[in-house]
Amino acid sequence: MTELVDSIRERYEQTLQRIAAAARSVGRDPSSVRLVVVTKSQPREVVEAAIQAGATILGENYPEEAVEKIQSIAAQSAVEWHMIGHVQSRKARLVPANFNLMQSLDSLKLAERLDRFAAEAGRVLPVLLEFNVGGEDSKSGWPAADESRWDALAASLNPVFDLPHLEVRGLMVMPPIGDTAEASRPFFQHTRRLQSFLRERLPQVDWSELSMGTSTDFEVAVQEGATLARVGTAIVGPRNYNKS
Repeated sequence: MTELVDSIRERYEQTLQRIAAAARSVGRDPSSVRLVVVTKSQPREVVEAAIQAGATILGENYPEEAVEKIQSIAAQSAVEWHMIGHVQSRKARLVPANFNLMQSLDSLKLAERLDRFAAEAGRVLPVLLEFNVGGEDSKSGWPAADESRWDALAASLNPVFDLPHLEVRGLMVMPPIGDTAEASRPFFQHTRRLQSFLRERLPQVDWSELSMGTSTDFEVAVQEGATLARVGTAIVGPRNYNKS
């Protein structure tokens, strides 16, 4: 276990250094970027090792798998758990009771269910709205690839803001997979323009958070304004898809 912790700590600290360098390269304060260590499909021992290595925010994709980890590592109360994957409506109940932030709110239907379950849990759930900036049919999120339709997009979001037990804090995107990190840059720039548009059009909403970037392109994401960078494989290694 010590060897595992040490190896994850080395990669975690290297990632933090790369984030800081990317931030400084564009005149940003490195402290304005938070690192989310993605532990989806990782066994409990890897998650515990990541926490011991210094990780303070963990990102999970699958609600049921995540809840098992959260409940079994309950003593690690200082760790934030973020849901970063698509959540089926029938599993929405698990989110408000277990997660600090829902990064992947991708539809009004899901928003309404989360609001109801957050009310039952007696809390207001912080959320990021997920936008599909690449126009991919395989990706979830509000359609945002076509800038000429952003006026209609902004109007379609209003019902979400009326839900009393959800608190919108920003945006999340997953651009199309490219061959290089630079291939993601136009999509991150597109998202930054969308953030500015929404701030101007819907000033009553907090749009300050911008969740962008993965192991392959997080430095570019930071240069383009990410406040949350989601990094998994580069820190904790390849995922184990043989989930029980």
